[in-house]
Amino acid sequence: MYMAELIKIYNENPNEREIDKVVKILQKGGLIIYPTDTVYGLGCDITNTKAMEKVAQLKGLKLDKANFSFICYDLSNLSDYVKQIDTSAYKILKKALPGPYTFVLPSSTNLPKAFKNKKTVGIRIPDNNIIRELVKKLGNPIVSTSIYDEDDLLEYTTDPELIFEKWGNKVDIVIDGGYGSNIPSTIVDLSEGEITILREGLGSVDALL
Repeated sequence: MYMAELIKIYNENPNEREIDKVVKILQKGGLIIYPTDTVYGLGCDITNTKAMEKVAQLKGLKLDKANFSFICYDLSNLSDYVKQIDTSAYKILKKALPGPYTFVLPSSTNLPKAFKNKKTVGIRIPDNNIIRELVKKLGNPIVSTSIYDEDDLLEYTTDPELIFEKWGNKVDIVIDGGYGSNIPSTIVDLSEGEITILREGLGSVDALL
């Protein structure tokens, strides 16, 4: 049985010691709940299949059926996970990221085991220092999936203390990075070379055009 730790980390200036603590948990296959520039997310190290299976289980999914996206620090390692994309798609990514978007891109063969059969992959680079510092220190992307609220009126819980109350026995760490948004990211499919909006969320669609 888990009992998570609630850790306060400030987005303006993430405390290195706290970041290191969370990274150690991720390296051991732990699950974390973390802030982004949109809703709070649930995740783990994408190279750890067992941890990925636990995340899928919490979402009520089989891992091979789960469409998880993942968070990168910046665009520099994108070629590790994504097939070569054309200049116009790259320009869109450069303009929009870091920001409240998930981009669906054609996946490369280098993806970790859990993503092997996926033709596309969702990439997030949130405008949030906490999660980006975690990814940078970990050296691998972190799986990103939203934590829904059972209350249909709320859909997403924005208060980290309430998130901790609900999820504290399911994960290892809940990061309190302040109140989250209750609007998810805008999902943009660039896998066919055209811009296709799959979900309109916090990211402005006009800003991409």
